[in-house]
Amino acid sequence: MATTLEIIRDIAQAVANINYDGAHEGMYGDGEPRPAGLKREEGHMINDRRVIDGFGVKFMGNVLRINYQSELQLKEVYANGFEDEIGRRFAEIVKFLKKEYKSLTGRTLSLKPMGEHDILVQHRSRVWTWCQAHCDYKIGGLTGVVDDEAQKELSDRNFRNLLNRGLEGYSPETP
Repeated sequence: MATTLEIIRDIAQAVANINYDGAHEGMYGDGEPRPAGLKREEGHMINDRRVIDGFGVKFMGNVLRINYQSELQLKEVYANGFEDEIGRRFAEIVKFLKKEYKSLTGRTLSLKPMGEHDILVQHRSRVWTWCQAHCDYKIGGLTGVVDDEAQKELSDRNFRNLLNRGLEGYSPETP
């Protein structure tokens, strides 16, 4: 069984293998690219317009937040199925992370979605927009990590105790 630190380091290494264009092609013996489901991997590298998109991860206790950002045309945003397309991007990224994690460590990675993805689209011009989306996933197999609900319950209990005691012993000078 891997420790929490090992799991987080291995996930970070899997993300680093695709973090920027061309980062992964020279790392492997076969020299083949490993697609992560990003739009920049589609089409011809020289002839097609360059697409700016990418993803990153954050660790928040036992939660992995995948952030995805992309530059889109306004007509892509208003097209039917835009939210489904972003959801498919997240599914491809998670699929890549699981596959890359398995190839790095030999172990499987369990990521369970926690709710739906959040999307923020901002206008850059009359034609171009900037899309930022994130989705949270619960990492399976982490031990010794304080659950967010347990931490929230503890702080709620402390706040209730403070309210029950009232303002006894507190003066404006002492915080």
